[in-house]
Amino acid sequence: MSQQTVYETHEPQPCAVVLHVELPELEDKGASSSLRSAEAKLDEAVNLTEALKLNVIYKNIINLRTIHPKTLIGKGKLEEVEEILDSAERVDVVIVNTQLSPRQQKNLEETLQAKVIDRTLLILEIFADRAQTKAGRLQVELAHQTYLSGRLVRAWTHLERQRGGMGKTGGPGERQIELDKRMISDRIVQIKRHLADVKKERDLQRRAREKNALPVVSLVGYTNAGKSTLFNALVTEDRQVETKDAFVKDMLFATLDPLLRNIKLDSGREILLSDTVGFVSDLPHELVEAFSSTLEEVTLSDLVLHVHDASSEDAEAQNADVKEVLKQINADKIPVIHVANKADLVEDSYPAFLNEGTMVSAITGQGIHRLKNRIEEMLSKGEKDLEITLNAAEGKKLSWLHSHGQILKQELDGETWHLTVRLKPEDALKYQSI
Repeated sequence: MSQQTVYETHEPQPCAVVLHVELPELEDKGASSSLRSAEAKLDEAVNLTEALKLNVIYKNIINLRTIHPKTLIGKGKLEEVEEILDSAERVDVVIVNTQLSPRQQKNLEETLQAKVIDRTLLILEIFADRAQTKAGRLQVELAHQTYLSGRLVRAWTHLERQRGGMGKTGGPGERQIELDKRMISDRIVQIKRHLADVKKERDLQRRAREKNALPVVSLVGYTNAGKSTLFNALVTEDRQVETKDAFVKDMLFATLDPLLRNIKLDSGREILLSDTVGFVSDLPHELVEAFSSTLEEVTLSDLVLHVHDASSEDAEAQNADVKEVLKQINADKIPVIHVANKADLVEDSYPAFLNEGTMVSAITGQGIHRLKNRIEEMLSKGEKDLEITLNAAEGKKLSWLHSHGQILKQELDGETWHLTVRLKPEDALKYQSI
């Protein structure tokens, strides 16, 4: 093993050992693996662990040449970990920063005589700790139950499996497994039913918003890139008062539930700004599926603001991770503005791939005005300004123009309306058929 770090602690909080397992090159490690060092992956695993208020007393990188099906990690490496656990005053959990099969997790727990969780369960636990709304809690529970449903096969080996005889009667272990499976299955069905109601409610809210024809601009980005701070900066500048809408804290996954606010750009155009959950590398597919109704806000956006932490050494790898999730949810074709946030922390230069991005500091307000102008430019692409004259009695057409276009000028001269309306090309064609 390499990169060993041991810490002494006398704090009463639960203690954890964090192991990052670097898999052999023949394994598919994901889109950003080659862009991120093993040390950076270990550091992120430690940050995730500390987000759960666990005290990391030991961290290490384990480089694997071959994968051992039973325990993932070979006997020699495991003996080194056992020595660390034996010498530690207290270890509550061992976190393995990769995905473990149910069998591997169980065998590791038996070998190390300690609770073992993998990266997927670690992230699920963080989400469970962060969820505030009823919808958020339901989505996290669905992901958690889905994760558990595949891990019951060997959960009850301490119980008798079969009594003998003709094999018609199952032992207590078999009955317990079937009972647990049924309980989890029933709970999953129940949660999905509740989430279907949440989706219906959000669909109704979305249709109500669509009547106002406001373009939706969604903020996405790696967790802790500063999305919520930028959201607040845009909302605050629009209102010209100190008001905070999105919860902001320097911690991973501070925001889980979507937040939407109307703001005005300098042109007078109104947009709907949406803040969503932050992404992370190897985001568990259970979470992507469970948060589908939340992430749907992104898929239905007119424009995406991809917020980057320009001060991060892993900005390029984080960019690849976010793009991968956007592809998973079919949002990778939506027009995007790359926002290089935390300009106040960039000492020399920011990553080359952000050369075409908009540099901002959500904390100081630097570049916010420039970003709003960039949003206006992107939303205005292909739009047409039409001079329209209507009879005062043509209320249907006037209402349609208000709901589908941006009214730049509107004057009533007797019984005649004179309007200048900005419309998308497809809406300009639709207007002709009204």
